[in-house]
Formats: sequence, C-alpha cells, structure tokens
Amino acid sequence: MLRKVFALLFILSSATAYSAETVTPSTDNNQPITIWFVRHGKTLLNTLDRVQGWADSPLTDKGRRETRYLGAGLKGITFDAFYASDAGRQRETMKLLLQQIGIESYQLNELSGLREACFGSFEGGFNRDMAAAAAKQLGLADGSALFSRMKSGTLPVEESMNALASADPTGMTESYQQVKLRTQAALHTIIDNAIANHQKNILVISSGTAIQIMISDLTDNPAKNKPLPNLAVIKMVYQNGKTEVAEIGEMKYIAAGKKALQP
Repeated sequence: MLRKVFALLFILSSATAYSAETVTPSTDNNQPITIWFVRHGKTLLNTLDRVQGWADSPLTDKGRRETRYLGAGLKGITFDAFYASDAGRQRETMKLLLQQIGIESYQLNELSGLREACFGSFEGGFNRDMAAAAAKQLGLADGSALFSRMKSGTLPVEESMNALASADPTGMTESYQQVKLRTQAALHTIIDNAIANHQKNILVISSGTAIQIMISDLTDNPAKNKPLPNLAVIKMVYQNGKTEVAEIGEMKYIAAGKKALQP
C-alpha cells in the first residue's frame, strides 16, 4: 500500500533544458531589492524521512500550522512580487503564508529553476539510504558520518551533491553545477523583473538543497553548508549589481509569529 502512495506522490516531471550561460542581471538600480527566500513547510515525505526532490507531497498539519506562524512573523513587510517553482508543496506554502499576512489575491510566478535538486533513483526512498550511498563515494564511514559533517557545516554542498550524482546508478541525480546554473538563473530573472517593475521586497518559496546551492558561491558564511530547516528564511539584498546574502537559515520570523498568534 505504501508503495502505491509513493507512486502517486512521486511526480518526476519531464526534464527541462537549462542554458549553460548564467544570465547577468542589470546593474542600473540604486535602490536595494530584498529577496526573501523561504524553504517550504514540513511535508508528508519530510515527516516519513523520505527523499523529496522532484518528488512532491503535501504539507502536514504541523507544516501548515508553522507556515501560518511564519506568515504572522512576516506580516509587517510589504511584498511586491511572489515566486515559487511548480511543486505543490511550494505553492501550498505560499498560499498559507499570504493568507496569514492578509493577501488573498496575488499572482504567483512559477520558475522551474526554483525546483529542489533532483535526486534521481533515490527519490521516495529513505534519506538514510541516500546518505549511505553518498558517504561511500566520499570515503566516509557511513551515512551518520555524512549527516554529522553536513550539520556542522564542514561538508561543502558541492561535494555532497556531486557524491550523490556519482552514486546514482541511473545517472538521473543532478550535479551541483546543474542545480547552480538553474537556481542562479532563476535568481537573476527575479532581480531583473524587480528592477524593471521597481519592486523592493520579493517573496520566494523554494527548497533546502536548491537554496543552499544557489547561495554557495555568493557568500563566505559557513552556515551556507548547513541543512536548512523547514520554513527557514534566507534574506538576500541586491543593489548596484551586487548580491549580499544577509541572513541564512533564520528562524526568528517564525518564532515571532508564533508568539504573536498564541494567547
């Protein structure tokens, strides 16, 4: 029965072709543009500790509740545009966030470049099995050793992603470079649109590894290698052709929202 559930949840979209060239955003902008990236709320597959890249599953009750907390924590910000990928969990997170903020009518711009990394034949399986395969590629003792280095921020996301790609016998797992090209192209699209439309605050829902890889060469902060919790905020500021990663994995917004909503 469980296999049938995963078969229904596993939506592996047709491969999308991405240009090998990274788009460079315009530099004719003196006003700062703040881009608020958020990892989606906790899902069914997250709860079951299953691999969820291009596979998809809905938010759990806890995920929806905590998403509302984050919405309350972001309520004082006036957002000018909204982006997500074509994953249902990202759309659902955006909808709940904006409902809590008080925005019922909005245009969601979907960019496939904002998808989570594709984990190929590991999709839907247990995270521990995928970790064990990557650990073997890296010469680590086991999956626990891999998780330990990831949590401490001492394992660059480039190494872990490429180890997974090498370990996948089907060759379907994306490499670090593939994810970096498409996520940074999506970021540049968001920035170019913001410049053209004089937008100041942009809200973007994406996924953990995709965001990690997107910012991997945009900051020297070692926190960039630590896995992002559900609903963590990554704040980026673009101005005069430069992008600064101002916050990584910030949970203070959800904490503030929870405090505001609870009696």
